[in-house]
Amino acid sequence: MTPVQVHLVRSSFARIEANRDQVAALFYQRLFERDPNLPLLRGDMAVQGAQLMAALGAVVGALDRLENILPLVRQLGRRYAAYGVRPEHYATVGEALVWALEQGLGPEFSRETRRAWTEAYGHLAWTMIAAAEEDNALGEAA
Repeated sequence: MTPVQVHLVRSSFARIEANRDQVAALFYQRLFERDPNLPLLRGDMAVQGAQLMAALGAVVGALDRLENILPLVRQLGRRYAAYGVRPEHYATVGEALVWALEQGLGPEFSRETRRAWTEAYGHLAWTMIAAAEEDNALGEAA
């Protein structure tokens, strides 16, 4: 990611801080509408929303030093695969995330901000998918 993209993601995330619970609720609402069978849609949505926003905050804070959080991102990818999340689910999650952020920011969510979030999410999703597929390949080889 470019420094400008990092800035756009960070500044837009900071602007949704005041209504982070609403943005998380919008995310899960959209996600459920798009794929009601997604394995992650279980349990208390308020708790999951708080966890989502905390995880996003950690990632956003580390965008300029992703190497520090990539082991955690890979671990999440493996965990989600164990829950039944498949690679094709990541596109649905990304769409729901970007949509929820756009709803939370309204007209402040520019085309450049959308691109920056899409880039950030794409990199993280690819890392999670790759980690899950590595584990799957190792399991098949054993």
